[in-house]
Amino acid sequence: MPIYDYAEANEDLAGEDMEKYYPCCGKSICAGCEFSFNKADNDKCPFCNSDRADKTDEEMVAEMMKRVEANDAGAIFQLGNNYHHGHQLGLQQDHTKAMDLYARAAELGLGKAHCNLGLLYHEWGNMKKAKFHLEAGAMSGQEVARSKLGLMEAKSGNMKRAVKHWKIAASAGNFTPMHNLLLAFKGGSVSRDEIDSTLTAYNNACAEMRSDARDALMDNN
Repeated sequence: MPIYDYAEANEDLAGEDMEKYYPCCGKSICAGCEFSFNKADNDKCPFCNSDRADKTDEEMVAEMMKRVEANDAGAIFQLGNNYHHGHQLGLQQDHTKAMDLYARAAELGLGKAHCNLGLLYHEWGNMKKAKFHLEAGAMSGQEVARSKLGLMEAKSGNMKRAVKHWKIAASAGNFTPMHNLLLAFKGGSVSRDEIDSTLTAYNNACAEMRSDARDALMDNN
């Protein structure tokens, strides 16, 4: 069965990190709300009102490092993201630093840090560590991690477990597992009742996540 992976998937709300972290005060906001906030030409933090526009990359990094030193999991994760992708806040791409920071955030209980660790370990071929972190991420509600677990189970021939993971992830509005379930249905691994109930849950979850601000954000990316 030609199962679907993330490299091939269209962007969807459930697959996006819809949280914007502000290191000035250590608080987070919905990315759609942040997009609307910025569209109103407001460059200040919506929580502490600090000015964001005039700060240099060095000042932004220093601000984040204060939160990192205070063991703020959100700041540690965000700094890891900056090193993971590179060219953000003047930081060079460094996967070793990114992994260390993700691991630290994961130890503090941040589910999306486990998810990122799992995806990176999977990319690098360490399936044992990938599965450990993806399972931890899935248990914390990271449906991208659960969808990836389904992919791993499908590739190992365990379609029953793959379908179980995909049903949970798809019901949360994630596009990739829903697509894989439709393929599994065509292949006879999913019943009509299962596909109908999961598709209903998927559509309901997508409707709940949608807003004008989030749609505008996705169109702008």
